[in-house]
Amino acid sequence: MLNMLAVTEIVKRALIEDLGAEDLTSSVLFSPTECGAGEIIARQEGTIVGLPAAGLAFQLLPPGCAFTPLVSDGSSVAAGQIVARVEGPLVTILGAERVALNFLQRLSGIATLTACYGERVKPYKAKICDTRKTVPGLRLLDKYAVRMGGGVNHRLNLGDAVLIKDNHIKAAGSITAAVARARLVIPLTAKIEVEAENLPQVEEALAAGTDIIMLDNMEPAEMRRAVEMIGGRALVEASGGITLDRVAAVAAAGVDYISIGALTHSVTALDLSLELC
Repeated sequence: MLNMLAVTEIVKRALIEDLGAEDLTSSVLFSPTECGAGEIIARQEGTIVGLPAAGLAFQLLPPGCAFTPLVSDGSSVAAGQIVARVEGPLVTILGAERVALNFLQRLSGIATLTACYGERVKPYKAKICDTRKTVPGLRLLDKYAVRMGGGVNHRLNLGDAVLIKDNHIKAAGSITAAVARARLVIPLTAKIEVEAENLPQVEEALAAGTDIIMLDNMEPAEMRRAVEMIGGRALVEASGGITLDRVAAVAAAGVDYISIGALTHSVTALDLSLELC
């Protein structure tokens, strides 16, 4: 579920950023009482996500508009399909248009790409998950889009879990030392994940009692050996440079999760437009 209070604040900030003092073009061309209607149309097939944020953009900008989604978030749409309608003052429709489309296009792009990755790993047990490589201020929505595209979320923030990476290991002295330090402090029920760059580090992480081992930038053959070494004693995550072309090979190595920064850090927006009726 989305925290709509948080989403409202995100949309408000986007409107303030985009409007400046006012929408000068619309305000000089139309009075607040001149009304119209528009349709948001998908120009390519994909997975639509972001309708709550888009609706808020039209509703929060005074005088507000009526926004009617014609599909649900997470729905697959075809090119040319109408996904939502908006009715109300022209100054609001045109003033909120870019903000609404920015949210819809970005989040739909994330969901569409996530679904593509998910399709490639269907024969395997691996689940596609995101990272913290999100646009500052938009993480809540970026990760929501991953879920709507069929993926699962990794940490929302640094407070969600212990994830010991290369710099933590270097500063602590070793994987063993880092895990031991963490165990002294965290609750009994909390899990520890360790990043491993090679098989000796996998062995050390396993011996230290790690709950999740992240295989970082390994080739599929090495991942397979790591999975065999772990033998179900810890969950296994693969990460680093995973593309659509190689994700199936990574999944075939037997990992439980595949984390992909590209889902959110360099996604291509889905092509959508708003056309006045």
